[in-house]
Formats: sequence, C-alpha cells, structure tokens
Amino acid sequence: MVIKEIQEYAQIRTKARAYLCYILSRNISHNLDGASLETVLNNIEKIKQSLPQSEVIYAIDKNGIQLTDNYSENPKLDSIGKGEDRSNRAYYYRTINEHRCILTDPYPSLVSNELVVTSTFPVYDQENNLLCIICVDITLHDILKMVHPSSIDSNFGTLSKVVYGAFSVALFAVALLLFVEGIISFMTFGMDFTKIDINEVFKSTILLTLSLAIVDLVKAIFEEEVLGVKNKNGSTDTHQTMVRFLGSIIIALSIEALMLVFKFALTDPSKLLYAVYLIGGVTALIIALSVYLNANNKSTKESK
Repeated sequence: MVIKEIQEYAQIRTKARAYLCYILSRNISHNLDGASLETVLNNIEKIKQSLPQSEVIYAIDKNGIQLTDNYSENPKLDSIGKGEDRSNRAYYYRTINEHRCILTDPYPSLVSNELVVTSTFPVYDQENNLLCIICVDITLHDILKMVHPSSIDSNFGTLSKVVYGAFSVALFAVALLLFVEGIISFMTFGMDFTKIDINEVFKSTILLTLSLAIVDLVKAIFEEEVLGVKNKNGSTDTHQTMVRFLGSIIIALSIEALMLVFKFALTDPSKLLYAVYLIGGVTALIIALSVYLNANNKSTKESK
C-alpha cells in the first residue's frame, strides 16, 4: 500500500534521517583531516556493508557530477553512472544549501521505477571546501523495514489486516441483514397507508439506523486498519476508528431519542422522561468526545 507507506515514512522520517546520518558519519568524517578524497571514495564499500538494504551508493562532486560508479547489489544498477550529471536533483541543491546530511521525500526511481529516498552526506576539506557528496538511495519499502520494523509488511501487520478485513466483512453482512429486515418490516404495509402501525415504523427506523451506524463503523475500520488511510494531518494520537465508532453511536442514539419522543408523545406521554434521559446521555457522550478530541489536538500541536 503506497499511501500507507508514505504516511508511515512521514512519521518516522526524523528517526530515519538520524539513523542514516549516524551510519554515514561513522564511516566517513564530514571534514577530511589529512585524508585524501580517494580514501573517502574507497570507504563507500564500508557504507555498503553497514547499509545492506541500500539500493545504490555513489558519490558526486561539488558540481553534481558523479565521481564513482554505483555500488549496488542489483546487477542492473551496479558499476554504472560514473560521469552522470546529478546537479538537477533536489537532494543536490538541498545539500549544497543546508551544508548537512539530509534525507529526501519519496520519489520514483528513474531506473527501478520504485519509490526511493536519498540520504546525502557532504564531505569538506580542511578549509571547509566541499569535496564530494556521498549519496545513498534506499527504497521506501526497505527504509520502513529498517527504521520501523513493526510496519505494514511485518507478519503481525499482515495478520492484523486480514483479521480486520474479516471483521469488516462480517459487520457489513450484519448491517446488510438489518437493512433488509428494516425494509421488509416497513414494506409489509404495501400501499395501504391506513394499515400503517406506528410501532412497526419505529422498529424499521431503529433497524435502519443501526444498519447505518454499523456501515459507518465498517468504513472507518476498513479505511484505517486495512487500507491504511489515516487522518489528513497524519496524527496517530487520535485513534480514528474509536472516534468514528463513537460518532456513529451518538448519531444512532440521537435518532433513537427523537423516535422515542414522538412515540411516547403519541402513545404514552408519561414515559417522555425516559426519552429525556436518553437525550441527556447523548449530550454527555458529545461533551466527552469533544473533550477527548480537544486534548488530543493540543498534545499533537505540542509534539510538533
């Protein structure tokens, strides 16, 4: 799932950058102290050993021209690329401007057509002149496995998606049965409106309302847990499945409270107090949900 992978990458990007920069700095110093550029380029093989998940490793000069052939386990990518102009790449401009190790957003590789990210590491001489930039390309899939091993492709993650998918199908079947039963209960009167029983109308309304609430819950579970579609701001603090579920319950109870008001008003006004209790409970749920969302929004803003 490309969308979920991109969202997970956005969440772990800081950790990924810190990890890659640590690996690169452990093998190559930012500033050469008595060592030659040739020595730095020879150390690329050490980086390859430290980052076996990398797709391609190479070095470019201060003008963006590739100094070395690619180091890659992929025969299609290995031992090629020397002399190519990389000065039009975004990671080249960012490294030149920021003077530090950077990690790019995911972008499609021109060779493999997979989404990759590039980590760059600038190397300077003793006079702080840029000598070369070490570049490491890693597929989005692999960097998630490196930094976030419990992500979507783990065994538990796959099993979890299967389980949630099965529950979604089962709940949708229940919602469909309630919908059919509600329609049948209402259509038994046919076109003879004089035979309409108000109790049967309320029963149909309850069944259809429950069906709607369950469908909304299924939609939330399937989108978040199976498809991996998160909320727009990418926050993981607020569990959207629970929020959507509570929202569905509030809507269903609100409709039921309205139905009870009309029902008791027509059949037994002395029981209207029970409808008021239900409305009070719905109000309490709305307030509690509002407090919960507000608290999570504050914690999300503070963590940014």
